[in-house]
Amino acid sequence: MFVHPWMGIVANIPTMVQDGKHVADSGKKLKEDLAEKGFNPLKVQPLWNGKHGHSGFAIVEFNKEWDGFNNAIMFERSFELDHYGKKDYYSSRRRKDKLYAWVAREDDFYSEGLIGKYLRRKGDLKTVSSKEAEDQRKALKLVKTLTNTLETKNLRLKEMQNKYNEANSSRSTLMEQREDMIKAYNEESKKMQQNAHNHFKQIFLEHERIAQHFQDQRRQLEQREKELFQREAQNEAETKKIQHEKMMNERAALEQKKADETMLKLAEEHKKEKEKLHRQILDLEKQLDAKQTLELEIQRMKGALQVMQHMEGDGDAEMNKKIKAIEEDLKEKEEELEGLEDLNQALIIKERKSNDELQGARKELITTFRDISARSHIGVKKMGELALKPFQTAVKRKYSAKEADEKSAELCSLWQEYLRDPSWHPFKIITDKEGNSKEILDEEDKKLMEVKAEFGDEVYGAVTVALKQMNEYNPSGRYIVPELWNFHEGRKATLTEGVQHLLNKWKQHKRRRH
Repeated sequence: MFVHPWMGIVANIPTMVQDGKHVADSGKKLKEDLAEKGFNPLKVQPLWNGKHGHSGFAIVEFNKEWDGFNNAIMFERSFELDHYGKKDYYSSRRRKDKLYAWVAREDDFYSEGLIGKYLRRKGDLKTVSSKEAEDQRKALKLVKTLTNTLETKNLRLKEMQNKYNEANSSRSTLMEQREDMIKAYNEESKKMQQNAHNHFKQIFLEHERIAQHFQDQRRQLEQREKELFQREAQNEAETKKIQHEKMMNERAALEQKKADETMLKLAEEHKKEKEKLHRQILDLEKQLDAKQTLELEIQRMKGALQVMQHMEGDGDAEMNKKIKAIEEDLKEKEEELEGLEDLNQALIIKERKSNDELQGARKELITTFRDISARSHIGVKKMGELALKPFQTAVKRKYSAKEADEKSAELCSLWQEYLRDPSWHPFKIITDKEGNSKEILDEEDKKLMEVKAEFGDEVYGAVTVALKQMNEYNPSGRYIVPELWNFHEGRKATLTEGVQHLLNKWKQHKRRRH
């Protein structure tokens, strides 16, 4: 009887005394040595004694299946061939510094000491025949379980196929009903539109006829009134009668006009109501159509998906064909996406080209405006260039008028050189509560503090403004950049403003020549 899971015992492991206890190499090294020899151990567990340390024994655990048993027997025979088996270990009085090993059996299982305790805790005893019988029972149970599962799956598959066929039949019926409804709706809509057209045409003709009738009556009355005045044989009663008839005619015409307006208003409202009803019918029809289509598609996809899941792996050609169709559909969607991406890329390229053209036009305007007087409200501003006036004001407080101009120019030139130095970067990064980073001027910079203390706020302001412009327009090269500028509003001028200003200048010049 063998210990199961299969285990081996390694004895005579060399130890040494350290701090009053026996120690030896780790089980990992012994496991690697055995694995190199092809025994494929799962684990090597050295046996330790709490008082004395390493016992000189180790348990080798193998796979609990038959390949593990085969490795354990090869492991035992390897040591027996070299005369380092179990019998050699117990019969030898003078053991060499070699390892002895064997497969754990019944006597080892019931032995006293560390080996027996470990084996009883980790395994039990089995014969080869009992292990084979147990494996056979497990295999038969598995086959029976798989047979029952297969029968259940086949019944479920037939059930889903029937549901799928019913759903397909229902879908066909609903599609036919939908086509009939659409056809009937189109015919009814066409009929309603024709009736409405005829109705409005009849109303218009009747309105024209009545208006013409009143116009004819009015002309007749005016003619009769004119004849009576020409005859100078006016009869007061006849005149009153005519005037009364005329007044009544005008009132009737006014009432008819009001009636016509009311009728047209009602007709227009009827038309709007009919259009509103028509839109509602269309919306309801679309909603019904979308709902029916969606429900049918969901039923069809669910049925198809469940059938495919149950038939997966059976090698059925029809199922593979359906799966392939789905994959081709997916491929078409990916191709559509690629087309959209190509279109997007083309639009990006076009936008970049337009931006390049606009930048080129802006550069041409800047080149043109360099020759225009600075008194114009649109011109060229040199971004990053220091203003001389603040330095002149500051220097005049320390030097005479003769020396001030020269000293201010030297000081301005010196600080312009400081601005051009890329190694001087008096800025710092701050982060707000939302986590957004922003670069701001470092007001505690040594040079900035010195210029403010020595020359005052005006020079300090001029230096910081030029610094910010330099950092915005050319932070790496640190040279002055010309920019199209709106001097009235103190901002960068738009391309439209530059072109308009140039046209105005040209028109003024043209008028002067004439």
